Amino acid sequence: MARSIVFIAIASICCLSLVRLASCSDFIVAGRVYCDTCRAGFETNLTTYISGAPLKIECEDREGDHPKVVIDGVTDETGTYEIPVAGEHEDDICEVMVTESPIADCNELSPNRNRARVLLAKNSGMPSRLRYANSIGFLKKEPLPECGPLLQELLAE
Repeated sequence: MARSIVFIAIASICCLSLVRLASCSDFIVAGRVYCDTCRAGFETNLTTYISGAPLKIECEDREGDHPKVVIDGVTDETGTYEIPVAGEHEDDICEVMVTESPIADCNELSPNRNRARVLLAKNSGMPSRLRYANSIGFLKKEPLPECGPLLQELLAE
């Protein structure tokens, strides 16, 4: 009787593991959304990360006719996101994009930092299914007073 219970428990655990593996997405796209508090065009020590920023992943064919896949996501309290993506996108161009910032005085899209391209192909030489996207940024309306000395220090190095 005890052996039967142990066998059933082990079989159940194995089945649950297989079900979980079967339902996994092919890729996880991870990254951060930030507020460029110095309007420097890159992250600094004074950069803050934006919680609750809506974003999306779009994959379209190389002709760019229309998006084949659109997946919505949102950043957590640390400004980080992890979005599961199903399927092989070897022949697609996939980008993570933000559309708006929940912070009123930091809602101007940073030029060239408002989207990040990600490679979502299994035959890419990357063994992990986790794909890191470059950080995506918004510009603060007015730079912080501490930015002047910080940027001078960065330029001096």
